[in-house]
Amino acid sequence: MLNVYEQVSINKTRSVIVIALFITFVLGVSYLITYTLDLDPSIIMGAFIFSTFSAIGSYFFGDKIVLGLNGAREAQRKEFFNYYTVTENLSLASQIPVPKMYVIDSPALNAFATGRDPQHAVICVTTGLLEKLSRTQLEGVIAHELSHVVNYDIRLMMLVSILVGSLSILSDLLLRGHARSRNRNRSSGMLALVGFILILFSPLIAQLIQLALSRQREFLADASGVKLTRQPSGLIEALTIIATDPNHLQNAAPSTAPLFISNPFKGQTIATLFSTHPPIEQRIATLQKML
Repeated sequence: MLNVYEQVSINKTRSVIVIALFITFVLGVSYLITYTLDLDPSIIMGAFIFSTFSAIGSYFFGDKIVLGLNGAREAQRKEFFNYYTVTENLSLASQIPVPKMYVIDSPALNAFATGRDPQHAVICVTTGLLEKLSRTQLEGVIAHELSHVVNYDIRLMMLVSILVGSLSILSDLLLRGHARSRNRNRSSGMLALVGFILILFSPLIAQLIQLALSRQREFLADASGVKLTRQPSGLIEALTIIATDPNHLQNAAPSTAPLFISNPFKGQTIATLFSTHPPIEQRIATLQKML
């Protein structure tokens, strides 16, 4: 049985491995496409620059966009006293500034964190979560979300989105025939076929790796949250209640799903086919090993 420190260490190592594989894959595919089809390398650079500027815009203004998409409103201390005090206490324990607090008026049980760094962090929870969880269970959820902030997960996923976006843009350009080839006859027929297959499937493979990374960061946030509260039972109980909640978050969008503590599309077969979250049962089983 692993203690909480060993679990955090293992999850960090797994995340690093996934990130390394992801970067290697994107760079390798970009090189192979350029080489086999004899393309101008500036195409790769152009796709990367365009994707970078798009991601940077999301990085600085994404929190406002996400809050707006989900109909969130700023939480008032008098109305949500437990929410405020739990967040303040855990922020003090984490040695980070107290994030801005928002709520979504929904009976669904969910929460998310956003913001580019601890100085610009936002925590948002549903009113259903605040109504149905005890203070100890709420501490588990808020500790999980603050761990995303402390671990700079938003910044990491922005960098990953740049790589995914670059590859998607490149593939789209090539499939539409806008890319220029200096000498298409130089590549052998087999290499050209390999390059075309990579163009077709590399965005899908990249997305699957991105989802794997997102799931690893959820495990890491769970373990880091328990390290903060020293109470695995709080998060275990909260996840158990969330897993059995029949309500769905009406305003959730696929683009914002990775932010939430639980997949807002749970129970919807098509939406969960490429889930950004590991199964809650698996997360609970991992947490129970820390008791």
